[in-house]
Amino acid sequence: MTIFSKIVNGEIPSYKVAEDEHYYAFLDINPLQKGHTLVIPKIEDDYIFNLDDETYSGLMMFAKKVACGLKEAIPCQRVGVAVLGMEVPHVHVHLVPMNTERDMLFSNPKLKLDDSEMAEIALKISKKIK
Repeated sequence: MTIFSKIVNGEIPSYKVAEDEHYYAFLDINPLQKGHTLVIPKIEDDYIFNLDDETYSGLMMFAKKVACGLKEAIPCQRVGVAVLGMEVPHVHVHLVPMNTERDMLFSNPKLKLDDSEMAEIALKISKKIK
């Protein structure tokens, strides 16, 4: 069982942004930018292109909905999307608020945000998701 499955099951706490029966979105605990969100399918798979078409397209539609709420909640020019999938063996889509392309460089230092700020950001985003 991956760490992300443990988050979905409530065994590990997270800053939840959105959830439905198939997908879960939560703040990255090592964010590139405030509001950096991870979107995952609840089923475990290590590689996005292993997903069946329905799960893949559902994941991307769910990510779009989250990205729209994220852009409304966190001032930015765009919400960048990345699927790297090397650090956790569970498909995940990164949604990162960005004003320049440099904001999406995963080699950038990660932000250090306290629990109350993370909770506030998660709540702000979740309220904007339609």
